[in-house]
Amino acid sequence: MQPTNLPPTPPLGELPPEAPRGFMARIRNYFLTGLIVAGPIAITFYLTWWFVTWVDAIVRPLVPEAYRPEQWLPYGIPGSGLVVAFVALTLLGFLTANLIGRSLVDLGENLLGRMPVVRAIYRGLKQVFETLFSGNGSSFRKVGMVEFPSPGMWSLVLISQPPSVEVATKIPSEEEHISVFLPCAPNPTTGFFFYVPKSKLIEIDMSAEAAATLIMSAGVVQPGSDPQKKIAALAEMAKASRAGTATKQPAKVE
Repeated sequence: MQPTNLPPTPPLGELPPEAPRGFMARIRNYFLTGLIVAGPIAITFYLTWWFVTWVDAIVRPLVPEAYRPEQWLPYGIPGSGLVVAFVALTLLGFLTANLIGRSLVDLGENLLGRMPVVRAIYRGLKQVFETLFSGNGSSFRKVGMVEFPSPGMWSLVLISQPPSVEVATKIPSEEEHISVFLPCAPNPTTGFFFYVPKSKLIEIDMSAEAAATLIMSAGVVQPGSDPQKKIAALAEMAKASRAGTATKQPAKVE
C-alpha cells in the first residue's frame, strides 16, 4: 500500500523554516509588516514637519505682518517661512555672484576678520560649509574601515583630507596619514576624529549614505538589502502561519 496525494519533499538543505502557528503569531506578523511599512513614512514626515516649523519659527518674525499669509487667509500656511528663506538665500547667492555683491561680501569678511573671537569661528565654519557643499570636494565621500577600538575589531569611517603640513610634521611617524571620522551608532553626527596611517585604512566600495544607514540601524540594515523583499517575506510568513492553522487531512492509503 503506497500513500498518495503527499506533497513533494524538498531537497536536503532547502527545507523551509517551520511557519509560526496560532492567532497571536499571525497578529505579530501583521503588526511587524505594518510597522515596517508605516514606520519610515511616519518618521520621515515627522522630521520634515519639524524642519519646516523650525525654519518658520526663525523666518516668520523677520517678515512684516502685512506680508504674512494669515493676513489674507483665515489660516496660516505651514512652510511659508521655508519659502521665504529659500528665496532669500537664492537672491543672496545671485547678488554675491556679481562684482558689487562680491565687494560687499569681502567688506563684511574683512570686518569679521578683525574681531579676535568671531574671526576664528567664522573662518572655521566657512571652511566646513565650503567643503561639505562644494561639488568638487572629496571629503566624507569615501568609506573605509580601521581596526578600532581594539585589534580584531573593525569600524566604519568616513575618509577626509590628509593632515596639514603643521600636523604632519608633528606626527611621530614617517608613514603617510589620512584624517578620518568615525561615526557613532545610532547617531552618526557624533563620533571620533583622528589621523590614521594609510596602510591601516581599508577603503571599501560603499557610499556615505549606505554607511550612515548601516551605522544608524546598528547593523540591522545591511548595504544592498531590499526592504521590499523583507516586507514580502513577512507577508509570506503571515500566509504560512494562516495555512498552518488549518487541519491537516490524513493521508489516504490504498
